[in-house]
Amino acid sequence: MVDRPNNAGMSIHAFAPRPRVVLQGVWLPAEGLGQEPLVVEAVLRAWLQQAWGLSLPLRLRPEQRGTRPGWAVSLATELAQAWMPQGDTLNLALRLGTELGLQAEQALAGEVLLAMLAAPLAYGFEGLEAWASAVRVRCHIAQAAQRTALAFKTVAAERPEAFWRYDEDHGFVLQAGSDLIAALEAATQPEATGRLYDFSCYRASEYVILLGLARELAVHHPALLSLLQQVNERHAIRSGLFHDTYLIEHGQQAAPLPPRFYVPGDRVWFRNPDPVSSDITGYEGSWVIYMGGGLFSNFWRRDAPFTLEGKCVEIFHWRHALAKDEHGELCIDEALVARHVAQTMADPQRLEQVLARMMRHRDAKGVYADGGCIDTTREHPRSVAPHDASLWQVLDGLVRTWAPSAKVATP
Repeated sequence: MVDRPNNAGMSIHAFAPRPRVVLQGVWLPAEGLGQEPLVVEAVLRAWLQQAWGLSLPLRLRPEQRGTRPGWAVSLATELAQAWMPQGDTLNLALRLGTELGLQAEQALAGEVLLAMLAAPLAYGFEGLEAWASAVRVRCHIAQAAQRTALAFKTVAAERPEAFWRYDEDHGFVLQAGSDLIAALEAATQPEATGRLYDFSCYRASEYVILLGLARELAVHHPALLSLLQQVNERHAIRSGLFHDTYLIEHGQQAAPLPPRFYVPGDRVWFRNPDPVSSDITGYEGSWVIYMGGGLFSNFWRRDAPFTLEGKCVEIFHWRHALAKDEHGELCIDEALVARHVAQTMADPQRLEQVLARMMRHRDAKGVYADGGCIDTTREHPRSVAPHDASLWQVLDGLVRTWAPSAKVATP
């Protein structure tokens, strides 16, 4: 559970009531959609209905980015305020089930789309194809997170040897010729091998995201999947390099996202605001995936995913479970954490006190003042739509750095 990259700024607390969220939604270029508002709205409404089974009232406004004309598309303000007040998306799945009657996978995609359309900071896409690809990737990530079950280790790590080998310089790399999707499933989903493998939550989140990307590429961009395979056969992309290669950080410390705004497929950082327990390796905070339906991944007990409140309470009680390991080093007694959590969740007054402390935006990196555990930003994968060459260029550069003689096809 490695600390997240720093965004400089002062502590911003968000437990108190916040002003009405201004919807920015999604930005799309005008080319391919048209210049007339009624025509564009008709195209978008037809796409939402035919591709996703959604009939939604939309709000459009022209918005130029640089020299490119485009459209800012959001959910109608009245519906967004009714279904996602203050930018709260955690009950959206329930709304989709009761109001629209969507089921299972269709409901998950619908949750992604509606949350995006009510976003306080716009998501930009190069067209409907790229938007659809992003929705599918997020669904794949959320579903992979639901299936992931691992053994929690803060320093130790292991992978199924049939698919992975460890290299001191390059980390866990893919065995030559192994299928990347099968290898990621074997490492994270016990049904594939019959056992749990040792992971930190940070590395686990990377494997889940990579699996979501690979599943999208297998169907819609096999050439990029082949390049992804080459990269993983040479070097593990992890930690800061993983973030820089695959992810986009949405939001910023100075203008934080609402504390209850999450889109399925987001990677989310919960910071431990206690200076003592956060100094223990693995307890600086917690990296999770938002799976939709108000639930966050629990890689160690997938049958007990976290609610936002449950995650905040767990991290709060790390400070109350300090112990010494066999080497005399500080550690966290997880059984004691569980007891504290159960007591707090059963006591409404105590629960309110804990949440008032924890459901604030975090302090800046290195600061332990009045902040809580809620991050100001979210992370999501960059575009892997076939016409977008940005990830291809990054991976191509890495392959050429690590294996100068390697032959890499053009996108």
